[in-house]
Amino acid sequence: MAKVFTFADTRAVPDPLYTLSFECLQPSPVPIVIDNGSFQTRAGLACADKTFAEPRLALKTVVARSRGAARSETQIGNDIANLEPLRWLLKSQFDRNVVVNLEVQELILDYVFTHLGISSEGSVEHPIVMTEAPCNPLHCRQMMSELLFECYQIPKVSYGIDAMYSFNHNNYKGGVSVPSNGLIISSGYHCTHILPVLEGRLDSRNCKRINLGGSHAASYLQRLLQLKYPVHLAAITLSRAEEILHGHCYVAHDYHDEMEKWRKPDFYEKEVHRMQLPFSQKLLGSTLSAEERQERRSQQLRRLQELNARRREEKLQLDQEKLDRLLFVQELLEDGLVDQFHKALVELNMDSAEELHSYITKLSLSVEQTRHKIMQAEASVDVDSADNKSEAPELEPNLYDVDSVADMDPEFKVDQMETEKTISTSQSIFNLAEYHQMYLGTEMLRVPEILFQPSLIGEEQAGIVETLQYVLDRYPKEQQNLMVNNILLTGGNVSYPGIRERLEKELLAIRPFQSQFQVHLASNPILDGWYGARNWALQYKDQDTGWISRTEYEEKGGEYLKEHGASNLFVPIRISKQTSRPAEQNNIVPSAPSLASGGVELLAAE
Repeated sequence: MAKVFTFADTRAVPDPLYTLSFECLQPSPVPIVIDNGSFQTRAGLACADKTFAEPRLALKTVVARSRGAARSETQIGNDIANLEPLRWLLKSQFDRNVVVNLEVQELILDYVFTHLGISSEGSVEHPIVMTEAPCNPLHCRQMMSELLFECYQIPKVSYGIDAMYSFNHNNYKGGVSVPSNGLIISSGYHCTHILPVLEGRLDSRNCKRINLGGSHAASYLQRLLQLKYPVHLAAITLSRAEEILHGHCYVAHDYHDEMEKWRKPDFYEKEVHRMQLPFSQKLLGSTLSAEERQERRSQQLRRLQELNARRREEKLQLDQEKLDRLLFVQELLEDGLVDQFHKALVELNMDSAEELHSYITKLSLSVEQTRHKIMQAEASVDVDSADNKSEAPELEPNLYDVDSVADMDPEFKVDQMETEKTISTSQSIFNLAEYHQMYLGTEMLRVPEILFQPSLIGEEQAGIVETLQYVLDRYPKEQQNLMVNNILLTGGNVSYPGIRERLEKELLAIRPFQSQFQVHLASNPILDGWYGARNWALQYKDQDTGWISRTEYEEKGGEYLKEHGASNLFVPIRISKQTSRPAEQNNIVPSAPSLASGGVELLAAE
């Protein structure tokens, strides 16, 4: 018997309000580390004390705010105990993996600073280390810097990529990050990135993004289960789909072989997971007394008897009509009407009089057997009525005389088995627990497979392996060998069991014969980005490396980025100056009025 799993239906608990300790302010305020993720925001302090080695806050990056609601009525992060009733009100600052809604971002930052214990009025005196997306658009960084410097008056900020911080954390030796070559496969809530690393720096020119992540997997799983169990449509929520995704799904080592295993009944019965949906014991008359339940079963049995009797009468009528027609055709031959007899045989799709006689014999026997069944059933009902035997256990064996009928009609046993199965099903409907169970079979491996085959959900994109091969082909063989020897899987959407083994199998197929490669799973795929950012902040908090000061922000603009080992590549905006050329060179001969009034604008437009 498969094990039954229950849903935790975990409710968020409001975060406590912390108070900054003295060591976090002296000799200067310590940096605040914010891993600004599209699914969850993690925040903490970069303090050398071991009590600050973990993020103090981990909240879902959502805000529940209806149109026109006051700021005080807005629910943020873990203040929302249950997301499902407010799902239609939820807002996020992200569009895929980049920040575009600064109003929501400000609400999230207010929540973070308040709960971390920042009490300085009108400003945040701590430096900020914040994560951003690979190849983050300049406009998004400009808006974020403007928010931090103008609204919170921070002294300085540093931006880095969460996947690079995770990569450095997993290469952290002797208190410092060791620069190395490698490939990062970072799969988050909205996107999956393939990031090549050369000499400890991200090669931004060859980064690739796949628009698939945990949100697509959860939505796909929810749709599969709702189509499979439409009667439980409302109970299969997105939160429960995410719980199943994180607790039961896995990546198959060989997808097609694994699907073939699930076709075998023994394997299915052994490996299927039964998920228990919540239900109420008060449904379907569970408060009925034993006598009332017994009476209900008796009524069900009587209805089944009537249904069987009606079915036999209909069968007898049809068979009798067929028999009458065959006998009429046989009489044509006996009356000497040979031509009409052969014409009737053609209509009946028969070849000879012997075949007709054989059909008449079999059909006559079937009619007699059906009549005998009806008589036996009526006799059984009369006996039961006379003896007042209305209890279900005694009615079932007395529906028909098995010994006398079964020998004459082998189909009778099949009918009896179907009747008993129907009765058993009608009785088992009172088991509400089984009625509210979902069976997880191939869904557990079909959903994570979209990372390798996005076409399963209709996405016209390459999977992880194809994209990985495309990135590697852009480098010479020497650099390829360096990178494949340090492949890191990180991000919340790579926590499926079996994903590392599957990737090793796929790499073995695409890499040259006898070539070497190493695939590592991050020590903590969810939190390693924050750990790496904290390590960087502790190492460089007293240096100028990687920090954008207020002066630099005012001088160079909000899109400015000071590069460091875990950051993006800064590509400033270059506006080419257009030089005016003589109109004759452009084959333009403007009229005199246009030269006098708007000739400069015309040349500039050209």
